[in-house]
Amino acid sequence: MGSTIMQAVLYQSYGGGSAALKHVEVPIPTPIKDEVLIKVEAVSLNPIDWKIQKGLIRPFVPRKLPHIPGTDVAGEVIEVGPGVKSLKAGDKVVTILSHATGGGLAEYAVAKEALTVYRPPEVTAADSAALPVAAMTAHQALTQVARIKLDGSGPQANILVTAASGGVGHYAVQLAKLGNTHVTATCGARNIEFVKSLGADEVIDYKTPEGAALKSPSGKKYDAVVHCATGIPWSVFEPNLSANGKVIDITPNPTTMLTFVFRKLTFSKKQLVPLLMSAKSEKLSYLVNLIKERKLKTVIDSRYPLSKAEDAWAKSMDGHATGKIIVVP
Repeated sequence: MGSTIMQAVLYQSYGGGSAALKHVEVPIPTPIKDEVLIKVEAVSLNPIDWKIQKGLIRPFVPRKLPHIPGTDVAGEVIEVGPGVKSLKAGDKVVTILSHATGGGLAEYAVAKEALTVYRPPEVTAADSAALPVAAMTAHQALTQVARIKLDGSGPQANILVTAASGGVGHYAVQLAKLGNTHVTATCGARNIEFVKSLGADEVIDYKTPEGAALKSPSGKKYDAVVHCATGIPWSVFEPNLSANGKVIDITPNPTTMLTFVFRKLTFSKKQLVPLLMSAKSEKLSYLVNLIKERKLKTVIDSRYPLSKAEDAWAKSMDGHATGKIIVVP
């Protein structure tokens, strides 16, 4: 690694969307204790990236400005910091960086050993870079909240996935079908066949009256909803839920939190559960292995070079990506 300078994309203040992203040259970071330096081969964008830019979690995240966004990174370990035992230079890996510090939209990034996992040769950089936030969110919603056993051993459950053609949604449909589930999904008309191809048992256009009411064509009540869309009030979900049905909201807002608290305080059997994804290396390894075994697939909406990162950012903000958006340095 001859140079000590790398290309990166950052923003210097809150707001401004894709137009506020700047292409800069900055020093290649140095891994400290329990960190590795990764040569980035692919990074995927998530809606939380531009929501943070808008100031959603200010003043806590990002930790400081200017900020290099991007957390979901696949690449090759170039250097290991003191104390690193499980990884070595030359290893192909996938990792999740902290939203507070970011660093993904660059040629190199430092990552914590504890959240970096080996990527087998059968799994491409793009396919694995798409996994961390989106697939781990879907996995956590289904296994920890909905209690679906992904080996198919659990009782039959009826699952609804909203916005099923998006980043989290397209993984949620596939993962749910590994369990003993009947999956209903919502999406736009143009993506109905695509979502069926992921394994959904029934798919409804969210713009039709039935879709807007979230009614299952087969009349099933949902034991759990992996809610990846926005703007649907609790009153629409409630009549479609089974007696102990749960709505798992992956983008909780203040209204979500109030409904969650109210239903807890009133001992309601039907619950609204706000989900905040917690990253774990064993979860990420499990998902990488599902890709390797072809039990899970990443669908890539579009790929952009780092030099066109602002176009990828704008595409993500537009909100109509089918699957994941990938940036390649």
